[in-house]
Amino acid sequence: MTLDEFRRSLDAPAPPAGLSPALLGLWHQGKGDWEAAHETVQADDGADAAWVHAHLHRVEGDEMNAGYWFRRAGKPHTKGDLQAEWAAQVEALLDGGR
Repeated sequence: MTLDEFRRSLDAPAPPAGLSPALLGLWHQGKGDWEAAHETVQADDGADAAWVHAHLHRVEGDEMNAGYWFRRAGKPHTKGDLQAEWAAQVEALLDGGR
């Protein structure tokens, strides 16, 4: 799946089958459902989910909590555009890894 295909899937009522928890969280966030996105990544202990978790806390405006999750993910604490960060995470995770 490409980023464009992932974006198009946001028009569907349900996510594509087989998404990892991290990608599922990004799918929900792409639909504007922060709560579902947060619940999804919070339930997973992996580094990819922690990375998305960090993004979600940036969306929320909680940079301190985001920093904790970036550290858990082993990623630098980004401060750029949230939409660009979302797209970069989707692309990286679709490519199979961080």
